[in-house]
Order: sequence, then structure tokens, then C-alpha cells
Amino acid sequence: MGKLFVIDGTDGSGKQTQFKKLQERLTKEGINYKTVSFPNYDSPSSSLVKMYLSGEFGENAKDVSPYIASTFYAADRYATFKKDLEQYYNEGGIILADRYTTANMVHQAGKIADKQEREKFLDWLWDYEFNLYGLPIPTKSFFLNMPPDYAMKLMENRENKFTHQQAKDIHERDKNHIIDAYNAACDLVDKYNWYEVKCVKNNKIRTIEDIHEEIYAEIKKYIEE
Repeated sequence: MGKLFVIDGTDGSGKQTQFKKLQERLTKEGINYKTVSFPNYDSPSSSLVKMYLSGEFGENAKDVSPYIASTFYAADRYATFKKDLEQYYNEGGIILADRYTTANMVHQAGKIADKQEREKFLDWLWDYEFNLYGLPIPTKSFFLNMPPDYAMKLMENRENKFTHQQAKDIHERDKNHIIDAYNAACDLVDKYNWYEVKCVKNNKIRTIEDIHEEIYAEIKKYIEE
């Protein structure tokens, strides 16, 4: 079996930046790897995700059941993994993922205020993706802990990932959703043994390089096993 490393966090936490830094580092170190970003906007399998994020099923994230929304993302992951990554992974390959099931755990669980209902959803999601769909469980998931106030400032002028316009999707433009997702994520770090990267220290955002070095040092432990 291969190794799967996931970079995740709420919107505006710097996932894409750290993802690129890791690619550069692994290439420089001569380590063979493949990458994937979810949702996979280049694939037809992300069509329902695009419809959901553009507000076609409801203008607010909470208008759509976390169970329903999760099936859109899961199908996209399944199609992408089966088509592009399964053989490589089964042969021992290293995969870097920009978001994964972890993102559903954060964004969709954040819609559920009741703790028992949230646990029920999380158990369902785990079973749905890892048992029913048979997707690989991450070797290590990294949660970029960027507090919402900092994240929202960083997102102000960022373009939408699939429209490439300034207009935000239903997750990005909903301040309450970002806060709920962040709070859910902080609760899930221990539950799933995610590696938490604190992006703010002493009221200042850490440098990109500083955060990268912390992530790479942890990944290196698994690569050298």
C-alpha cells in the first residue's frame, strides 16, 4: 500500500500554498509522488460539487443537508481515485492531496450544532467513504489552524477556484459557515489524530517557510520508514 498525505484546513488557511511548497520540496529531494486536489474541478465528476458551491441547490451552505452535500464530494473522490490513482497507490506510491474526506468532516459537520447528531454524521461519513467506496485512509492529515479572523482577511481578494472570478462560493462568502467549520475542525483534531499546524503565533501569521518546514519534517518521518 502507498502513503497518502492530506493538507486541509478552513477556507483561507493557506492549503494551496503549502501544497505547492511540498511539491517543490519532494521534487528537489528526488522523491517520486503524485498529487490530487479535491474537488477535482478538471473532471466531470465534480459537476454536482460545482452546482452546490455556486448556490444552485441553495444560497446558503446550511440549505443543503450535510449528508447530501457529502455524497457529491465522495463521488468525485471515488471517480478520481479509481481513474487516476488507485494502481499507483496500491503499488506503494506517495500521494499528496489538497483536501480530502477531512474537508467534508470540517465543512459539513460544521453545519450540525447538536454534538450527538454531529457524531452520527461523522460515523456515517467514515463508513461511506472508507468502507463503502473503499477510499484510502490518510497516512497523515495536516490541519492548518488559521483562526477565522485571519483567514477572512487573507481571502478578501482571492479568486474563486473554479470560476476564477472574485465572487465567492457559498462556503467562502458565509462568515458564520467559516466560523462553524473552524470550530468543528478544532474538535476533530484529537478525534482523528490530525497533525495540527498552528499558523498564528503571538498574534502574527507564521511565515510560509516556517509552516512548510514543520509539515515536511513530519512527512519525512513516514517517507523514511
